Amino acid sequence: MRILLTNDDGVHAPGLKVLEEIARQFSDDIWICAPSEEQSGAGHSLTLTRPVRLNKLGDRRFAVTGTPTDSVMMALRTVMDSPPDLILSGVNRGANLGDDITYSGTVSAAIEGALAGIRSVAFSQVYAREGMGDDVPFGAAREWGAKVLAPLIEAPLAERTLINVNFPALPPEQVKGIRVVRQGFHDYSRGSIVEGRDPRGYRYFWFGLDPIEHTMDHGTDLEAIDDGYVAVTPLQLDLTHYSTIGILAERFAD
Repeated sequence: MRILLTNDDGVHAPGLKVLEEIARQFSDDIWICAPSEEQSGAGHSLTLTRPVRLNKLGDRRFAVTGTPTDSVMMALRTVMDSPPDLILSGVNRGANLGDDITYSGTVSAAIEGALAGIRSVAFSQVYAREGMGDDVPFGAAREWGAKVLAPLIEAPLAERTLINVNFPALPPEQVKGIRVVRQGFHDYSRGSIVEGRDPRGYRYFWFGLDPIEHTMDHGTDLEAIDDGYVAVTPLQLDLTHYSTIGILAERFAD
C-alpha cells in the first residue's frame, strides 16, 4: 500500500513525525510532501500569485513553498510516479473540530485527496493549554492512531468523502475509546483581535486564539472530545442544502 503524508504545520513539524510512525505500521511505501513552513488556517487555498517551489529533502520526502492543497497537488501531479492508495494529513498541533474544519489546512489537504478520488484521513491532536508551541503532547495520537486508521483503510466510503479524526488532550491510557460522531458547531460571536504597533509605528492586527464557546450537542465531535474519546467524523464535499432547493426554485419560478 502506497501512502502519502502531508500536513499544514510544515514538513519539519513534530506531528508529521508522529503521523509517519502511524503510517509505517501499515506500509513501507511512504511518501511525504508537505509545506516548507507552517500554513495553519490556510483552508483549501491555492497559491496563484507567485511560483511554487519544490525541494527534495530526502528519499520520497519533499517540501513545497505553498499551502497544504498545493502540496497534495504537487505530490499527485509532479512528485509521485503513480497515485497513492491513501492520503494522511496531520497530525495537526491543535483541534480541528466543529466548523473550524472550514479554516483547517489539515482537513483541506484531505479534501484535495478526496477530490482526486483517493481515500483520505485528517488527524489532529487536541491540547489543553494555549501557547505551548511545539511542546504539544502527541501521546494520544501516537498510541491510538493505528487503532483508528486500521478500520478506515478498508471501510466502504462514498465518493468525495473523507474522514476527520481528533484525539483528546489526555494521556493515551486515559482515552476512553473511539466514537463516530457528526460535526458540531462553535459560537463565533466571541473572539479577539489583538491590535498593536510595529517598530516603525504602523498599526497591525493579530487574530487571537481565545477559547471559543460551543454548544455541547449530543453526538458531535465536540462532545466526544469533551468526554475523553477519539472523535471520528465522516465529511462530505457536497455542500448543497437540498431542502432549500425547492423553496428557492419557487421564488425564481416564472
